[in-house]
Amino acid sequence: MFNRIVVGTDGSETAAQAVRQAIELARLAGGTLSIVSAYSSSSGRRGGAEQSEAPADVQYEVGPREDVILVLDAAAAEAKEAGIEVQTHPVEGDPADAILNVAEEVKADLIVVGNKGMTGARRYLLGSVPNNVSHHAPCSVIIVRTT
Repeated sequence: MFNRIVVGTDGSETAAQAVRQAIELARLAGGTLSIVSAYSSSSGRRGGAEQSEAPADVQYEVGPREDVILVLDAAAAEAKEAGIEVQTHPVEGDPADAILNVAEEVKADLIVVGNKGMTGARRYLLGSVPNNVSHHAPCSVIIVRTT
């Protein structure tokens, strides 16, 4: 069955729906969960101005990686509440590549992603995260309808 499940999140409500589905699948299968969130060091929600205004002893705590860690910690707490063994993976880079790389690293049996970005004309452009993951995954993929 699905012993090692990988799910990606960006902290949005649609991603949270995919995380909840992955948690339920892991619970039903008695599997483990790896939660992935990608970030870019050059374009975080909190920029250089905020970081430079922070006290020197905490400047390192302000940035895109730290934002992602907060998102991952929240998702992991939900999984732990359900009794799921969970690992978090903050990854610098493209979200689809991050999910795929973690899936290969943990030898995933299943990747769970939301369908956000797969509707309308956008699905034919450069490719959404679920589209890229579904075409390059080393394992089965479930695309959760979140929109």
